[in-house]
This record gives sequence, structure tokens and C-alpha cells, in this order.
Amino acid sequence: MTTPTHLAAQLAVNVLDAHSLLAAFGVLGVGVVMFAETGLLIGFFLPGDTLLFTAGLLCTGSSEQGLHLSLGPLLVSAAVGALAGAQVGYLLGRKAGGALLARSRSKKLREGAQRAEELLERYGHAKAVVLARFVPVVRTVLNPMAGALGVPVRTFTLWQVVGGLVWSLGLTLGGYALGSSIPNVDRYLLPLVALIVVLSLIPLLAEVLRARRATRAQEER
Repeated sequence: MTTPTHLAAQLAVNVLDAHSLLAAFGVLGVGVVMFAETGLLIGFFLPGDTLLFTAGLLCTGSSEQGLHLSLGPLLVSAAVGALAGAQVGYLLGRKAGGALLARSRSKKLREGAQRAEELLERYGHAKAVVLARFVPVVRTVLNPMAGALGVPVRTFTLWQVVGGLVWSLGLTLGGYALGSSIPNVDRYLLPLVALIVVLSLIPLLAEVLRARRATRAQEER
């Protein structure tokens, strides 16, 4: 039974802070946030990368703040939330078309939609769906954009599963591995989170550089 004190703590949670979310909702909260960030446009502001990494770190029991999560249930919750969210986002986009994004007043969300469309056009469906997982905001809007633009269901489903598993499990296990090797690693959480955000962009940056080299090589012929 939820006590008044625990209920008050949940209501006071800071949704932009990974540690606050985990302290209030635990493993279940990870799945809910993954679903909201990848499946619902209103979830574009949620801290997906940092939440996964921090949750993995807290599975090691090395946190000075006493918060401990179980790795197995966490991996399941993260994966299910990320995969189900993306599929729901795609189906919503397929059903509602671009109306969902057109109604949004958020400049950040509209910019993300433009980047998502550019990804789909430049890299093709498979690469775009995988790469989008590693780009905040874009991973939220690409799924409905893919549905609205008519990306085949089988193609989208296959590659969103691949990208979703690599992203959700990779970041979670990365946090777990680091927490297992460094005592009291949560003391350095802020710089580590910044590093994880940078590292999560590496697949996209590598693909951009590869595309530029290919374009330059064609121009020199």
C-alpha cells in the first residue's frame, strides 16, 4: 500500500532528473519513460540517455545514496518500453499523418521533425530508424514521421527493434559496467552523463562523415 509520504515523494519527482525519477518509480519508471519518450510526442523532453545509464549504474549497489535496482528486470523494462513506444509512435503517425506534428507549438519538436525527415531521405529507412535512437528529440519524432511517410511496417519494425535493443541495453549495460569497476561512481555522475550523451551521438556523426566523404569522392570523379 502506498503511504502518504511515498505518494508525496512521487508527486514531487523532477521528471528532468534521472536520479529523481529512479528514486520515485524504480525499474517500472524506466519502462514508462522509454515508452513516453519514443512513442508519445509529449515525451520528447524526457532524459532517456541519462536515465538508462544512471539506472544501469545503480544496479551495482555502489551508489552512496543507497538506491539499488535489479539488473534483469531493468533490462526487460527498458527494452519493452523502448520497443513498444517506437511501434506505437509509428502506428499513431500512420493513422494521423503529419497532423500530430503540425499541431505542435514546440519549436524544438518541429526542428526534430525536420531532422527526422532529413535522416529518412538521406540514409534510407533502415539506417535512419537505427541512428535516430541515439539523437534526443529525433528518436521521439522519427517514429510518427516514419508512419506518416509510409515506411513499410516490416522494415520499420525490424530496424526499430535492432536500434532499440542496441540503444536501451547498450546504455544500461554501459552504466552497469562502469559502476562495477569504479567505487562510488555516482560522485562523478554529471560529467559521466555529459560523456554518455556525446558518445551516443558517435554513430550519427560517423554516418555523416562517411556520407560527406562519399559525396566528395563523387565530385572529384
